[in-house]
Amino acid sequence: MQHTAMRQWDTASAEGTQALGLALGQQAEAGDCIACCGPLGAGKTTFIQGFAAGLGIGPAYYVRSPTFTLLQIYYGRLPLYHFDFYRLSDASEAYDIGFEEYLEAGGVVIVEWADKFPVLLPTAHLRLTATILSSTSRGFACTASDFSHMRYLSLKD
Repeated sequence: MQHTAMRQWDTASAEGTQALGLALGQQAEAGDCIACCGPLGAGKTTFIQGFAAGLGIGPAYYVRSPTFTLLQIYYGRLPLYHFDFYRLSDASEAYDIGFEEYLEAGGVVIVEWADKFPVLLPTAHLRLTATILSSTSRGFACTASDFSHMRYLSLKD
C-alpha cells in the first residue's frame, strides 16, 4: 500500500540549506532514492553537499553536481550515488550508465533534475522540490511516496 506525505522547510542561507541536507542525510538508509527537482540556482547541489555530510562523507570530497560526468560516487557510512539528468535527452541514456543497477546497489541514490524523467524513479522515493524564495532563502518541499521514506519528514525544526 502506498502512502504519501509532505513537509516544507525554508532556509535563510546556503549554510542553512546544507544543515537541512545534513539532518536529512543522517536519516538515510540503504536503498533510499531522493529525487531533487527545481530550477537552476535553487539549492539542489548545496542541499546534497549537506546530505553527503550526513552520510559521513568527509570534507576531503567536494560534492559538486555531476552535470558533465552524469554520476559521482562518494563513500561514507553508505555509498552515495549522485546522478544529474540535466544533460540527458532521453531516459534510455540513464539506463546506459547503469542507473537501475545503482538503485539496487545498497547505497543512497540521489538524482538532480529527476523531474526530467520521472518514469525512471522507483515507486518508493523521496521527492525534494527546491524553490528560490529570495537571493539567499530557499524553500524545500519534501514528499515521501511510501512509508519507508516518511522518516525524512519527521525531522524536528
